[in-house]
Amino acid sequence: MDTSLIKQAFFSGLGTVFPAAVIELRQQRGRLGGGFTGWLDPDNEQHSAYFDSLFDLASVSKLFVATSFMTLVEEGKVGLDQPVSNILPEFSGLRPSAAYEDPLHPGQMVASAYENEKIDASKVTFRNLLAHNSGLPAWRPLFQQPNAGAARQMALSTSFFYPTGARVVYSDIGLILLGMAMEKITAQRLDEIIYQRVTRPLRLQSTTYLPINGKHYDTANTAPTEFCSWRGGRILGEVHDENAARLGGIAGHAGLFSTAENLVWFGQMFLDGGRPLLKPETLAEMTRLQAQDGALRRGLGFALWSPDPENSSYPFSPSVFGHTGFTGTSLWIDPQRQLVVALLTNRVYYGRNPAGITAYRSNLHRAIVEVVDQ
Repeated sequence: MDTSLIKQAFFSGLGTVFPAAVIELRQQRGRLGGGFTGWLDPDNEQHSAYFDSLFDLASVSKLFVATSFMTLVEEGKVGLDQPVSNILPEFSGLRPSAAYEDPLHPGQMVASAYENEKIDASKVTFRNLLAHNSGLPAWRPLFQQPNAGAARQMALSTSFFYPTGARVVYSDIGLILLGMAMEKITAQRLDEIIYQRVTRPLRLQSTTYLPINGKHYDTANTAPTEFCSWRGGRILGEVHDENAARLGGIAGHAGLFSTAENLVWFGQMFLDGGRPLLKPETLAEMTRLQAQDGALRRGLGFALWSPDPENSSYPFSPSVFGHTGFTGTSLWIDPQRQLVVALLTNRVYYGRNPAGITAYRSNLHRAIVEVVDQ
């Protein structure tokens, strides 16, 4: 198999889209290939990225959280169609639909088409949170709160953006609430839940929250992310997402770090029907269409294939499912091709404009599919 097309596409983003990247590919339960490029200290051109380099997964963390939640569903500890308020009583009652703060354009607001319409938080289910059709806004500035407790309270008491079920709006707030509910159900902290239910059973020893606290943490082998004005420096070994940072680095929407080697094995678990973590019927429920809004198609926790040619899922088969992360990470599983693609980059090193990583992912995935289909 000639992989030169993949290599060309993979290396094309170096120095413009990201300073470092690692990719791992698996097909038919075997390693198809992989690659690494760039410096983890790009200013001094030191410490080459490698297969075991640690990257901030950003929203790819949501797949680990969703998987853990579904193990609780299988055990009968919670129901998909159970109201969230049953576990988190503070998330209840009528609330207005309102504009919310635009995370990419500070000082601007995202207007709601349902301004001041009253929405009952008590009717939101865990299925709604996982399918991103809860009515919750995409984001709120939790990091501006004075401490983690106040940030949690802001998430619990937030206004809505649209009536539950009327749209699909990808929401960090929804997954933050999911993580809080899981902690309440299990009486464990979220990092321990993920460890007990996902990373330890799969032996993903490099996948963790708060890596900087670990015994074997290696600064030189960790990808830095953005220069953060809020924290006053370049971020290294701490979660890039401000809201996750305010929540102590452990949250349902972001916070996990991992390697490409670990991430591709996590993806392989889904190709294996969910075993050993989930029943095949559970995975089938997670990956079937649960909600759609135009080209946005959602399963439970998963993004599904999109008919939008600019979407990174588009080059794969219609059965594909996966997730992307704001820092420049992604994991896609294509059952039709028996293919797993795990990509880690630190594209936010150069800023938050998503145009570069969006085009790069699509180009890379087209090259991978072209080669695999030869």
